[in-house]
Amino acid sequence: MKKILLITLLMTFFGVKAQKKTPEVCYEIFVRSFADSNGDGIGDINGITSKLDYLASLGVDALWLTPVCKSASYHKYDVEDYRQIDPEYGTLADYKKLIQEAHKRHIKIIKDLVINHTSSKHPWFLEAQKGKDNPYRDFYVWMTPQKIDSMGIATREQSGDSWEINPWHFVKQSDTEKFYALFWSGMPDLNYDNPKVRAEIYSMAKYWLQDVGVDGFRLDAAKHIYPDWEAEKSHAFWQEFRQELTTVNPNVYLVGEVWASADKVAPYFKGLPANFHMDACGAIQKLVNEENDNQHFIQKLMDDYRNFGTQNANFIDATIIDNHDQTRIGSVVKGDKTKMKIAAQLLLTLPGEPFIYYGEEIGMLGEKPDENLREPFLWDAPLKDTFRTKWMKARFTTDATVTSLAVQEKDPNSIFNTYKKFIALRKKYAALAQVEKPNLKASTMNQQGILSFVRTHKTGDLLVIQNLTNQPQKVLLTKETQKFKKLLFHSASTKASLQGNEILLPAAALVILQ
Repeated sequence: MKKILLITLLMTFFGVKAQKKTPEVCYEIFVRSFADSNGDGIGDINGITSKLDYLASLGVDALWLTPVCKSASYHKYDVEDYRQIDPEYGTLADYKKLIQEAHKRHIKIIKDLVINHTSSKHPWFLEAQKGKDNPYRDFYVWMTPQKIDSMGIATREQSGDSWEINPWHFVKQSDTEKFYALFWSGMPDLNYDNPKVRAEIYSMAKYWLQDVGVDGFRLDAAKHIYPDWEAEKSHAFWQEFRQELTTVNPNVYLVGEVWASADKVAPYFKGLPANFHMDACGAIQKLVNEENDNQHFIQKLMDDYRNFGTQNANFIDATIIDNHDQTRIGSVVKGDKTKMKIAAQLLLTLPGEPFIYYGEEIGMLGEKPDENLREPFLWDAPLKDTFRTKWMKARFTTDATVTSLAVQEKDPNSIFNTYKKFIALRKKYAALAQVEKPNLKASTMNQQGILSFVRTHKTGDLLVIQNLTNQPQKVLLTKETQKFKKLLFHSASTKASLQGNEILLPAAALVILQ
């Protein structure tokens, strides 16, 4: 701890620019699909390193990389070795170089940490399945069918993060006990009532922070550390987890995947500074598709913030419009590029800490099953695209359906340039850039096809008005919003106009008044 404080003081004294404590804009990379550096068709760590200048120019402050540890699956969410990089993706030296190069560009690296479960091929489970007397047996959750039935927990309802309805499994049909595996039998859940399991996991996480140099973790399946009927134990676990990690990095970044309604997410903020806001994700998709605020979206957000704030006054609302488990926004809106831009504009002007899923900035498409949500990124035309991955044949994001980055970079009206412009806008104004303690106030404007809200800040409040439709709209300022007299920003190629208390808002345009 003293060493860390000393380094910080020395950096300040010598004028070295320290990295921001909290990233303002984050970017999720499905490693296998992003960039292939060696021509084997599989995205890899060195491919990401080669694209850091691109990501820095886009305005990204942090990269969340999906799992990179040794695993037999294509997605790597069933870990076989927590301390080894999967050879398909590179080496530990490659990973350390990525971190070093990212830090030079003031980009943090967030490791996807999968500790709810291991692979059934993990050495711990290979030992545990040998019998009740094995020292690793208690690393996992075992129960007799009779006890499972008596507790009424033999089945569960499908959820956004798991479609498994029968989470209890036999290793062999002749066994007397089943093991618990929420996602499928190849991913047995760890037993966090066992202090030895906690000690192993804490040691491993500290290794990645101290020895390797990651800045923090995206915590997979954070809601499921304990089964739903023991949710309070999960809340307490994450408090202990954070306390352990802050002993080696006081500013460790943690964001939880808690796929649940906002009221059930709230208690996780006791331990985790940030959590993904799944309710808001669905609400933004609905807003964009319906072209109208039929759900009182801003008021609902403010209610959620109050709920989160009761658990942690400095909570971080991690916002998304999709991720590697969800239908891509481009497919949600059936390929409508205008609606894709509106979704981006809202994500990047609403409060919170936005996470952009790789490829959203070029309008990638994708629907279930999951592989189709994780198709190769289109860097350039096929014959020029040496970085394009080929591990799968794309069904949705093809050269016929999505314009490559190389072409979009030259088009000022492209989806890519919408993202780039709005990221820069977010960082330009303090009222938009605020991450902790989301600063939001409802607007009194209530008009069909319009969403408006106020981002409050000591440097001056900003009124954001989004035209949700593909038609020009005349918007009347209310008595309470007439104090916003200066047209600070407009997104449309056809300029919006402010005359008196009336704004002429072009199709799909977003304006900001000061």
